[in-house]
Amino acid sequence: MNLQRLLVVIDAEHQQQPALQRAADVARKTGAELHLLQIEYHPSLEGGLLDSHLLNRAREAILRQSHEALRASVAHLSDEGFRIEVDVRWGKRRHEEILARVAVLQPDILFKSTHPSSALRRLLFSDTSWQLIRRCPVPLWLVHDVAPRGQSLCAALDPLHSADKPAALDHQLIGISQTLQAELGLQAQYLHAQAPLPRSLLFDAEVAQEYEDYVTQCSREHREAFDTLIAQHAIDRAQAHLLEGFAEEVIPRFVREHNIGLLVMGAIARGHLDSLLIGHTAERVLERIECDLLVIKPDGKG
Repeated sequence: MNLQRLLVVIDAEHQQQPALQRAADVARKTGAELHLLQIEYHPSLEGGLLDSHLLNRAREAILRQSHEALRASVAHLSDEGFRIEVDVRWGKRRHEEILARVAVLQPDILFKSTHPSSALRRLLFSDTSWQLIRRCPVPLWLVHDVAPRGQSLCAALDPLHSADKPAALDHQLIGISQTLQAELGLQAQYLHAQAPLPRSLLFDAEVAQEYEDYVTQCSREHREAFDTLIAQHAIDRAQAHLLEGFAEEVIPRFVREHNIGLLVMGAIARGHLDSLLIGHTAERVLERIECDLLVIKPDGKG
């Protein structure tokens, strides 16, 4: 994973820009260049009584003013020596404009703020964020707060590929985590949560009698797969955690208890076109965490 070209989505509706601050922190340590993207849109300038020429002039004026304002707001970063490019675009569907810019720029990471503002965890991520989680082909770093929670990251692994993940994705997650540990000084932890089928779901009496053997075998298979995966990388055993329980419960709890600042997860797109979805387990995890999230797609897949 390279850390030389960072694309940052600027949210003009908020005064604070956690994504920009996090990207700047990364750039300070790596010398990366920052590409800032701001999307403007006002429904009143999409048709109506004004003719198309006047509408275009109004949109152009807004884009020019926004560009100047954004450039002025990051002048202190330019003075600090950052290499910064500013791009302000007009677009009704923000995620489509962002993905178009990603396709052209091919950044190493896309940064976006989540701006949580509701007690309903589903609203932690806006529709734009969910669309990017599903469709962004490059690593997507969703920033939760201006100040990072801690100096540790956690990579959520799935060595038995129960979520239909390709085997290479776990190695990809580990490699990226090791790069972030080396480049950014983040202490990496590696987590796998495993849970056997609950006894309450077994209705066949004969099968139920063999439940304990099933649990033992399930645990052994997960342990062997996790140990084999970890052994292929230079990972201290103290950094590897195999915990029992459902991922959507274990991962958020581990993040809280270990003051994790960045959760690294793989996402698999299912379906096609606008129906792309990541796994239900992953979505339930995302609704419960309160740290930054780095979403990784398998190499060559968006």
